[in-house]
Amino acid sequence: MTKATSVRVRAEDPAAGKRRDLTLEEHRAFWTWAAVEVLRLTGIRIEELTELSHHSFVQYKLPATGELIPLLQVVPSKTDEERLLVICPELADVLSAVICRIRNDEGAVPLVVAYDIHERLWNPPMPLIFQRRIGIENRPITAHGIRALLNAAVAGTGLTDVSRKPLNFTPHDFRRLFITDAVMNGMPPHIAQLVAGHRDINTTMGYKAVYPEEVINAHRAFITRRRATRPSEEYRVPTDAEWDEFLGHFERRKVAYGTCGRSYNTPCIHENSCLRCPLLRPDPAQRDRVAETCDNLLARIAEAEHHGWLGEVEGLKISLAGAHQKLVQMSQITARRASVVNLGIPRFAEVAGRTVTTPVTITGKEPS
Repeated sequence: MTKATSVRVRAEDPAAGKRRDLTLEEHRAFWTWAAVEVLRLTGIRIEELTELSHHSFVQYKLPATGELIPLLQVVPSKTDEERLLVICPELADVLSAVICRIRNDEGAVPLVVAYDIHERLWNPPMPLIFQRRIGIENRPITAHGIRALLNAAVAGTGLTDVSRKPLNFTPHDFRRLFITDAVMNGMPPHIAQLVAGHRDINTTMGYKAVYPEEVINAHRAFITRRRATRPSEEYRVPTDAEWDEFLGHFERRKVAYGTCGRSYNTPCIHENSCLRCPLLRPDPAQRDRVAETCDNLLARIAEAEHHGWLGEVEGLKISLAGAHQKLVQMSQITARRASVVNLGIPRFAEVAGRTVTTPVTITGKEPS
């Protein structure tokens, strides 16, 4: 997944006896992969995907620790309400690869002019994320282009539905998959509604396709009954002290080996023996500390075996196995981070230098 160049690589297919444009195939494969990953990891609409720009990356700073939370700002589309989505590590990897591909020689994201088919006007030059090189200029990838890439990818797989007909997949299907996966993994429906940008929760529930209708209705009825029997004080606006205590929980999750991932207002199930806990998210920077702990555990196991403290030996071996597992996790995290590029937060003056006042004519043919 390298930057596009003017050099095209072609090869002859011995089986079919035809020449293949490998540059074009790589181009299509990359943008198909990027579109699929962004759609399935965010659940945004296709119009919102084509409007993502370098300005869409924002950050939230925790007031006490200063930790930065990367966010993706989705501009208003169907509901005219913007929203912020947390950028997960997988999504960050995809966006990093896209940014690396479209950056010019100066390291900036090129400005491109896109036509808004709904408003029927040309937008000013913007550092759009989904853009590609056509000839000597950069052009935005339209919603029609994204659909064409997906159709070609599905057709190439040869997948069929239950009636043996070619499978038909649309960008909006990823939105349904995202909402279904979110709700099945414990996200409350009203939170999924906000993430998806729906005005009515019934719309969100209609997108979710796995749970039987009776299960959903029973769950919602249970919530209604529970709220009716509980005192109204439980649904009041929290005080400043309560809100500070809530934020303090996440700040106190920082431990010597990394970050504790336990839920709010839940006790530590391993009595602060973090190396045994599957909820610990190890920090690769603490590898030396974990390795030192492993050496200490080995020495203590040898001492316990020498004195015949068999119960102590069993407990120490459990801790040693947990420490080795954390070392493996650190290696995996380091490998994932090795290819990640720091996107940074662009300043408007650096990337937006002019404004279009007249329509721009675009000629030439894009690769489909």
